[in-house]
Parts: sequence; structure tokens; C-alpha cells
Amino acid sequence: QVQLQESGPSLVKPSQTPSLACTVSGVSITTNGAYWNWFRQPPGKGLEWMASISRDGRTDYSPSLKSPTSISRDTAKNQVPLHLSSVTPEDTAVYYCYKWLYWGQGTQVTVSS
Repeated sequence: QVQLQESGPSLVKPSQTPSLACTVSGVSITTNGAYWNWFRQPPGKGLEWMASISRDGRTDYSPSLKSPTSISRDTAKNQVPLHLSSVTPEDTAVYYCYKWLYWGQGTQVTVSS
């Protein structure tokens, strides 16, 4: 059974560089055809796609992202990290990991001084 579990700091200060992790179980992140995605949902707003990474490491990013963002793979831990930079209160959201048909439960990140 495929499961995705997000984790990361729940409260960060503006300008910090938090990293989130999507820990995957039940399937390898390098499995053929797999694309791993991060989404987020700010309070009162819709779901926003942020970035994806393929099994061989190719990345794509939403052009609407305002803060520098990087998605990567950790094959040893079977994780898909998301690295945020120079966060602002606009980055406050629930962050979700997604692979076709499977969602994580999300992790809340609040940016506040």
C-alpha cells in the first residue's frame, strides 16, 4: 500500500529556509513512470501545484512561485524533500505531497515573526 507522509517545521520566521520531507512507503521513488509532486493550499485559497520531480530527477516548477523553491530526491531515505527559501507570510499553507492517485495528509507551515 502506497503511503505519503509529509513532515517539516510548523512555524518558521520570515526569510528562513525551511525544508519539508515527503516520506514514501509502499513504492520506491525511483519506480518507473513515477512523478512526485508538491502542492500547497494557503488559508482560504485553492490548491496550488508547486513542483514535481521524475524518477530520474527531472524537475518542473510552477512559474507563479514567488519564493525560491527546490524539489529533490533522497533515494536512501525514499523521500522527496521540498526546500523553501526566503519565505514570507504568503508561504503560509498546508503543504501536500502527491503521486498519481495518492495524497499525503498534509503538513501545516506557518510563516510568522
